[in-house]
Amino acid sequence: MKRELLEIVVASGNPHKVLEISAIFAQEGLGEWVQFLSLSDVGGPFAEPNESARTFQENARIKALAYAALTHRMVLADDSGLQVDALDGEPGVDSAIWAGEQGTREQRDARNNQKLMMAMQAVKRTDRQARFVCCMCLADVDGTIIAQTRGACEGFIAEAPMGDGGFGYDAYFLVGDKNITSAQLSADEKNKVSHRGHATRLLARELRAMVGVPTQ
Repeated sequence: MKRELLEIVVASGNPHKVLEISAIFAQEGLGEWVQFLSLSDVGGPFAEPNESARTFQENARIKALAYAALTHRMVLADDSGLQVDALDGEPGVDSAIWAGEQGTREQRDARNNQKLMMAMQAVKRTDRQARFVCCMCLADVDGTIIAQTRGACEGFIAEAPMGDGGFGYDAYFLVGDKNITSAQLSADEKNKVSHRGHATRLLARELRAMVGVPTQ
C-alpha cells in the first residue's frame, strides 16, 4: 500500500527556497515521501507575523506557529542571518534590515553591504571571522513543535565583493578558509556547505522516523 505523501508548507513566498529545500530532501532519500509547498500554493500571501525575538530560533518558531494557524497545515519556517565576530555578532537577526527597512530587497541588500564594508574597513584579514546561521522550526497544525534545527557555515568577510550569484551578503562572505565567496558557488555546491543546507539535512534526518524511511 502506497504511503500518503507528507505535505509541508514552507513559510516563504520565494519559490527558490522551496526548490532548494526540496532538492536537499531528495538528496537525503525523502523526495518521494515529502512534498514542500510555498505560501502562495496554499492561498497566500498572508499577514506577516511580528518577528520580535532576538534569536534566530525563536523567530523561526514565531513564524512556524503563526503560519500553521493561518494555513491549517504543517509549516516549516526558518530565520537566518550573518554574524560577524568583530562586530559583536551583528548584523545577526537584523541581517535583512540592518541598514533600514525601506526600498526593495535589492536596495536593502546594497545598503546592508555598504554598511558592512564601512564597519569592517579597519579590521585585519585574520580578525574577519563570520558565519551564516540558519535555524529551522517545523510546527504541526495544532501548534505542536515537531522539530527544531540549527545549521551554520563558518568563514570570513571579504575585503571586496566577488561573484554575482546568490543574494544578500553572499558576495562578501568567504566560505571556510577558501578564497571563494558564497556568490561564486553553484547551487549544488552552496547546498552542500550552506547554513540552510546544514539545517535542512538535520531536519530531514529527524523526519525519517515520521515517514517511515530507513536511514541511508
